[in-house]
Amino acid sequence: MSWTHQLRCTNCGARIAGEAGSSDFRCPDCNGLYEVIYPWSPGSPGAAPSASDPAIRLPNPGGLRHLWCERRTSTMAIDQSGVWRFRDLLPILSNLDNVVTLREGNTPLYEMPRCADLAGVDWLLAKHQGMNPTGSFKDTGMTAAMSVAVERGFKWVACASTGNTSAAMAAYAARAGLRSIVFIPEGKIAWGKLSQSMDYGAMTVQLKTDFDGCVRLLLELVRRFPIYLLNSVNPYRLEGQKTPAIEIVEQLEWQVPEHIVVPGGNLANSSALGKGFQEMKHLGLIPRIPRISIIQAEGANPLFRWFSDSNPEMKPVTAETRATAIRIGNPASWKKAARVIEEMGGWCEQASEQEIALAKAEIGAEGVGCEPASAVTLAGLKKLVKQGRVSAGERVVLILTGHTLKDSQYTIDYHRGELLTPAELASATPAELASHAALRKPPMVLEADQAVVLRALEERMALANASELPVAPGIQV
Repeated sequence: MSWTHQLRCTNCGARIAGEAGSSDFRCPDCNGLYEVIYPWSPGSPGAAPSASDPAIRLPNPGGLRHLWCERRTSTMAIDQSGVWRFRDLLPILSNLDNVVTLREGNTPLYEMPRCADLAGVDWLLAKHQGMNPTGSFKDTGMTAAMSVAVERGFKWVACASTGNTSAAMAAYAARAGLRSIVFIPEGKIAWGKLSQSMDYGAMTVQLKTDFDGCVRLLLELVRRFPIYLLNSVNPYRLEGQKTPAIEIVEQLEWQVPEHIVVPGGNLANSSALGKGFQEMKHLGLIPRIPRISIIQAEGANPLFRWFSDSNPEMKPVTAETRATAIRIGNPASWKKAARVIEEMGGWCEQASEQEIALAKAEIGAEGVGCEPASAVTLAGLKKLVKQGRVSAGERVVLILTGHTLKDSQYTIDYHRGELLTPAELASATPAELASHAALRKPPMVLEADQAVVLRALEERMALANASELPVAPGIQV
């Protein structure tokens, strides 16, 4: 067997060579999306000329764990990457000199005791992908797909984006010495994200349409010009984005959590993580797989609606949410995500704007922080627990996809009491309204007078002492 990987249509199962994929990464027979498969992937040996070929033997799990641990001590950039350290499970390059890396991955797994108490579970963790180089989980996928673009000789790359993809693509393109084009919906992107794509040198184009309109125009562009598409329909993106699944179990000393909760936007990340867990189980690295649940914003919830009706096809919606990273009404990877939920036994939920804002503030109160889209995970987990779909004794991991500084204006407006409308606040319970009041910390504007400042501080300290929030273990106050 000479092939290291192939592309397999997730709809009809057709297989092609990696380099034979079309410019839009769609199957010509059924318009399905592709996934990357290897000689050792589940169901792959049938494509091999001989089932006795040594190339189809499964990698040794104990050897892989030892090798990945050894690479952590290396000073080589490829080993310091939390994606390419696991390159044995993503052999997508013929020459590793083509790797484009910014030392992505290796992100922290935080204990979240206060949020655990609020959600009603005993043990809650947060895998913070916002700690990547450009501040979001998109870096783990971009390093993989950009490296393929370099190996195949492309000079131009492009994406449509609500913000995080554009920042990641622009940074990795700049690192690789490639030219990049970003299409973003005008007025529907956080300025912190837009500033990144400009700073990294991308040709940034704001279109008077939504994200889905940007995607339609971009697809026409890549069909006419030699431009490499770097949206999440690119299956090599997902190969990089599966590596946080490996990191999670490695950080838990190869123990598998019961539940993973993921934000739902274009829906590729959930399918990538599912692929990572399924491959690890197939290879004997873990004994079982966790459930994966997807949480969408109420104003951008096509997958949630699909789970609630009997229509075989998902109906697009006009997306509207302040959680800009998941403001997507026609997610390209919805079938992949639905398959992951079905195969891994999870659910799909939604969260309102008020619930997202509260969850974001609660995560911030742990000293962790995240962008609004990440906070849907905690908001959705609360509902799953109340519905009995997650039990108190389960170990749950929230995937926080973006850094809190990605959308600083959202945070400022929340603490000033200017974010939520009266109608949104009207949907909150009395307990939620009390939580909002306790969590908001607007800046005080005082005269530069010692007596005035001391009096104000005494009043605030008295209120703080009266509330006595629970403190995480090991934190001194």
